[in-house]
Amino acid sequence: MAHEKLDNLVKVGKLKAEDSTDEEIHGLIRSGLARLSDARNKTLNIESRFDLAYNAAHALSLAALRLTGYRSENRYLVFQCLQHTLELPNEQWRVLDQAHRKRNVAEYEGDMDVDEQLVAALIRVTDEVADRLSRRPKGNDQ
Repeated sequence: MAHEKLDNLVKVGKLKAEDSTDEEIHGLIRSGLARLSDARNKTLNIESRFDLAYNAAHALSLAALRLTGYRSENRYLVFQCLQHTLELPNEQWRVLDQAHRKRNVAEYEGDMDVDEQLVAALIRVTDEVADRLSRRPKGNDQ
């Protein structure tokens, strides 16, 4: 069923079906876990911690999508597909959606409006993504 929904996104041009390589997956996971670890460093300013946690979430979410055999150029869609790639509950990927919107405002309008509560929620959800990713069967045959 998950593949059917992802295949529908391929049909409408939102995703591309494309096999991943072990090197690509390892690189995304390594990068995501390193950034997630750094995001916990409370000596960094909140904006840096948010940026690290957000990019960790994206790298790990992209790894899940790539392991399933798909690619997206759209960050938001990578997060939205988590319900299909890792069976992440809607309320959890919505935290990533909120972070994505905050990130866009910061990137394109220069207004970084994040707080400790959002960063903590982002880290919690990213931890869950990492945990589910580590338990996911390898290969494109989920």
